[in-house]
Amino acid sequence: MTTVLHLIQRVEWERLVADDPITNPSLQTEGFIHCTDDEQVLLRVANAFYRSVPGDFVVLDVTVEDLTSACIWEAPAHLTSADTDAAPAAPLAPLFPHVYGPIDRTAVTGARAVVRDSDGSFVGYADASST
Repeated sequence: MTTVLHLIQRVEWERLVADDPITNPSLQTEGFIHCTDDEQVLLRVANAFYRSVPGDFVVLDVTVEDLTSACIWEAPAHLTSADTDAAPAAPLAPLFPHVYGPIDRTAVTGARAVVRDSDGSFVGYADASST
């Protein structure tokens, strides 16, 4: 089975009713939900784009085979040569899984808190019981 990771604010995760699918603004603005398949890359992306966003975050483990939406590995959507902290510049950049529709709750096999440093940096993950 293939697992991808999706970062979500804890308040958004807790706001969902048990069977609600996961969506986010990028689904409306870009047509897909951003994910990664690498925990270290997720931390780098979180630090590049969400470090200044206050609050707690959760990483969801999503089983690709259980999605009803397509999951396609593609070049990063926002990468420029200035984004060196997020990933190397194209064409050496890794491919990222993009989910072209809502993430089904049945595809979420785990949720873990993302640990932040006092300066807001994303530094690691708590165990599954922390969500």
